[in-house]
Amino acid sequence: MSKRSGSADLPLHSGRVPAWLSDRMAKLGALVTEAIVHHYGREEMLRRLSHPFWFQSFGAVMGMDWHSSGVTTSVLGALKRGLKPLSTELGLHVCGGRGSHSRRTPTELIDIGYRVGIDGSALANVSRLIAKVDSAAVQDGFDLYLHGFIVTSDGQWVVVQQGMNPERRQARRYHWLSEGLENFLDSPHSAIEGRSQGNIINLADRRADRSRSGQLDLLATLDPGRIAREAVALDRPTAVVPHPCDEPLLPHLIMPEHHDVRESDVRMKRLYANLAAAADRGPTDYPELLLVPGVGPRTVRALAMVSEVIHGAPCRFSDPARFSLAHGGKDRHPFPVPLKIYDETIRILKSAVAKGKLAREDELAALRRLDQQARRVEQYAMGPDFKEIIAGEFRDSAGFGGRSVFGWE
Repeated sequence: MSKRSGSADLPLHSGRVPAWLSDRMAKLGALVTEAIVHHYGREEMLRRLSHPFWFQSFGAVMGMDWHSSGVTTSVLGALKRGLKPLSTELGLHVCGGRGSHSRRTPTELIDIGYRVGIDGSALANVSRLIAKVDSAAVQDGFDLYLHGFIVTSDGQWVVVQQGMNPERRQARRYHWLSEGLENFLDSPHSAIEGRSQGNIINLADRRADRSRSGQLDLLATLDPGRIAREAVALDRPTAVVPHPCDEPLLPHLIMPEHHDVRESDVRMKRLYANLAAAADRGPTDYPELLLVPGVGPRTVRALAMVSEVIHGAPCRFSDPARFSLAHGGKDRHPFPVPLKIYDETIRILKSAVAKGKLAREDELAALRRLDQQARRVEQYAMGPDFKEIIAGEFRDSAGFGGRSVFGWE
């Protein structure tokens, strides 16, 4: 049975991702996906997407605002664009999106079903049902506006959808995973992200089975007037008796309201481990690369974080803010996007993935060693003050091709 895997508060942000970033996000997102499928299989990619902490870290390493609701839209959009030409090769198909795109999801699924030989109509019904569960069975104050459906060519899927509460300026993301899913109304979510809003109605909880049955009995035995009178009586304040919960305690990721990345948002030991791995493995694994003009230790630092997104264990994504130090953010938080570094990251990863397809694993293995080295040195790695790291990025930003929505540095 799928379980909720965590929750997080997502500040509701407006605005668009500029083309110079969205194009790069599509390329990097597709390459990371290719690397994960190459090493671990496409079902593992679905598991990653169903994990709220990894999903947020994935968006952060691609240069999106590290804590905002826009991560959901931008990541799904980047994957839809980047994976479309690779869908036959990888067996991964991305449907849906925001607004009108979400309503076209059933049609897209039926079309995919015809192309690859799976039951697209059944998947379309799954899409509609999941949207209904999170909009009607789970009444938590958030109205759905985004629905993304990623399906494999053999019918496995993950759904990521998001609702908003404009009054509170907050968003909530819901994750579903087909693996192990037995019932759409008995605790089906792999994760729901969002700050607690107090008491909510969740008829998709397995403990609500009696409530669902009772509602059907009421409709069958009572007239509308009697139901209204009973509802008024139940609305009177009464003492609440806690119900024992048989669900395990879940990790709760709170994404703060502040835009800037602060030391408190980052596990510094892990950041120092990324820096140390880049300093150690970089010269060892990339001696020829480091002689290429424009490629230096800063690019290897970004690769160290990308390699962790590809290979890292789930426990290492509890601080998504750390991954924003790979390629910055479009709003200059934690610093402007260093386009030269970003492009080098794409070029190196593209080369590694292409050679990996030809069974030449040296470059992919080197990236994997970056992640392994980071975990080895984490306990004793040291580094500069966090503010000093950020100040250094701003100081070097123009040389790295720094750019944000406000322009070039």
